[in-house]
Amino acid sequence: MILSQQEIEEANHRLRNAAPTDVIRWAVGLGSSTIASTSFGVNAGALLHMIAQTTPKLPIVWVDSGYNVADTYRVADTLTQQLRLNLHVYSPAMTAERRNAIRGGIPTLDEAERHAAFTREVKLEPFERALAEHKPKVWISGIRREETDHRKSLDIVSVDARGILKIAPVFYWTEQQIHHYMREHAIPSCKHYSDPTKVLNGRECGLHTAA
Repeated sequence: MILSQQEIEEANHRLRNAAPTDVIRWAVGLGSSTIASTSFGVNAGALLHMIAQTTPKLPIVWVDSGYNVADTYRVADTLTQQLRLNLHVYSPAMTAERRNAIRGGIPTLDEAERHAAFTREVKLEPFERALAEHKPKVWISGIRREETDHRKSLDIVSVDARGILKIAPVFYWTEQQIHHYMREHAIPSCKHYSDPTKVLNGRECGLHTAA
């Protein structure tokens, strides 16, 4: 681990009221291999804009499950071009069309075993490939405290179950603050977004909880 538990606690105290861009600079300034991740969800453009302003060459990983709606793909393309993102896309081994034809599409949460397998194949396995390729010691993400019960147990700086130092620059920002930032900087927003691995608001897909 690149920071001790005491150093993590001290960093969280120091960064609690820091601007997200300063948190990003601090994370990159640790001097270890670093990636950021995005879902290209409704407000994902806020963090991407901050990264583009501070560390434009930072590798950004997008796990495209193949089940995003058209609006998500259009906004993802627009943001990638406008912000000149260093985007790396990882997709499942099986296309969505093939999966739909052979396995009957997206399982419901009631089909717990099938849905868990679906999540692993379209989200977790592609992300594991991204980690194997980039070998990050630091992972910057757009998670926020108010989003899920699991995230309430974290902080701006935490250690992922995989041993990666996870940095969340907008961790304490509210939905209103994110919306204001998006409007202030005229950032394209994905108005229609759905993650079939989460299904419900407040539910984790496993990306931030997998060991």
